[in-house]
Amino acid sequence: MNAMRKIRQGAVLLVAACLAPLAVAQSAMPRMELTAGFYRIEAEVAAAPETRMTGLMRRNSMAENHGMLFVFPTRERHCMWMQNTWIPLSVAFLDDSGAIINIRDMAPQTETSHCADAPARFALEMNQSWFARKGIRPGMKIGNIDKAPPPQ
Repeated sequence: MNAMRKIRQGAVLLVAACLAPLAVAQSAMPRMELTAGFYRIEAEVAAAPETRMTGLMRRNSMAENHGMLFVFPTRERHCMWMQNTWIPLSVAFLDDSGAIINIRDMAPQTETSHCADAPARFALEMNQSWFARKGIRPGMKIGNIDKAPPPQ
């Protein structure tokens, strides 16, 4: 019985050690205010390779009007996926000026690629259907995008 308890404790410590860098990366992300029409968005900013790779992984929820802005170093037809992401999201791909190119809904824990329809500089993830509920559509602009930090 004692050996089993030690194995369980070791497994818990191993999981905690693996998740610790993820928690540090997520808590270290800068935040900025964006706007979409009349709506204010509090966005975490993933501008570095490690934060772009982590994104919203392993989170149980996200507050209303909160999101994550991905800042890419190049304009490309970037794609997003939902491996290890537990909450349903919608992603808007944005051009250099913040204009929405397209919006895709993404199911949790899937590896399906959701891609920009044209070269994009940014991607903004929000709770699923947030854009639709607010009447935010392709062609509309996300405000304050010019204040985003440069990509690393």
